[in-house]
Amino acid sequence: GLDMAGQTRDVLEQLDALLRRHGSDRNRVLSTHVFVTDLSLRPAMNEVWTSFFAPEHMPARATIGVADLGPGVLLEMTAVAAKA
Repeated sequence: GLDMAGQTRDVLEQLDALLRRHGSDRNRVLSTHVFVTDLSLRPAMNEVWTSFFAPEHMPARATIGVADLGPGVLLEMTAVAAKA
């Protein structure tokens, strides 16, 4: 399976595609909840996160530690975005 950076990249790319399908984009993400199974891996997630979102369009984020997301799954995310 992918490490935290790889899974973060995958989740954000899926978000990007979903936003495009619904007439929005990553610059319109207002807030997120990120559920992670190992909070010590946040630095790897943050590195990908800050390269994905422009500094002037950084959404609010709550990072929540959870016991389990399924085999090999390190993070899941919800996001609220505005329409274009």
